[in-house]
Amino acid sequence: MDIRTKPLCYELLAEVGEGSYGKVYKARELGEKQRFLAVKKFNIRGDTFEIGIPAFMIREVALLRQMKHFNHPNIVKLFDASAIPVGRSLDLTLVLEYIDQDLSSYLSKVPASGLSHDCIKDLMWQLLQGLDFLHTHMVLHRDLKPENILISSRKEVKIADFGLARIYTYNIALTPGVVTLWYRAPEVLLNSVYMSSVDMWSAGCIFAELFLLRPLFKGYTEVQQLQKIFEVIGLPSEDDWPKDSPIRYSVSWGPTGSSSRLLHNLSPYANDLLSQCLAFRPSRRISAAKALTHPFFMKH
Repeated sequence: MDIRTKPLCYELLAEVGEGSYGKVYKARELGEKQRFLAVKKFNIRGDTFEIGIPAFMIREVALLRQMKHFNHPNIVKLFDASAIPVGRSLDLTLVLEYIDQDLSSYLSKVPASGLSHDCIKDLMWQLLQGLDFLHTHMVLHRDLKPENILISSRKEVKIADFGLARIYTYNIALTPGVVTLWYRAPEVLLNSVYMSSVDMWSAGCIFAELFLLRPLFKGYTEVQQLQKIFEVIGLPSEDDWPKDSPIRYSVSWGPTGSSSRLLHNLSPYANDLLSQCLAFRPSRRISAAKALTHPFFMKH
């Protein structure tokens, strides 16, 4: 598979992250621009390489290259991609724009007084712009969480890490084990069919976190995660429970009846947007496009 774009010359400066498949480095481009770059280096060992490049890597490269043509300000940019055989292994390198912090590290530095209303509005607006762009192009991110949302020094929001993203087509077989637990939509936890609305649930969790400065639903098992969700949004009716879920409906899951205010100390508009992002039934969950027209973002 030839995934090389125009090659970039750069020098590695420091290792900034490590995952199960490889490492991420901060680098500097050589030549006129001298801009900082993020270099993701994957080493695919012989036993894996013989089967082929892992699907998530191919997806990430393919989706980033597709996104690159549109040059959207809220999607991280791919500058270069190369796959080089080394003996029985394969070195896959992605060169991306460098942003020095993610939303998780950004929130960890926020004073106890919290973020201003205008700052929350701006960050959420940019996140929704990026999501609307992805969903318009039939891309589900499927792993939206603060660690995958980058924030530049100019407060520009960039959606990153497309390893779990998928192009959505009708009746596609989607894997259940996606999205980090705390940001995982109920239909995924219930092993039900899902679509782009899973990203909107994650966005709702992130929206709440901008106010709380901590995750809204912090479960450590899938069952506990569902219970945490129902403690806040209330137990849905049996009619709303997904028919294709192997998990049975039970009144023991949590308190019945939903609250009109999910979080105290939020304005009515903020609470309304949050409740529409965190609607249990995916068909009732607000879309990114519609969320961008919500009164929360209007001047008032």
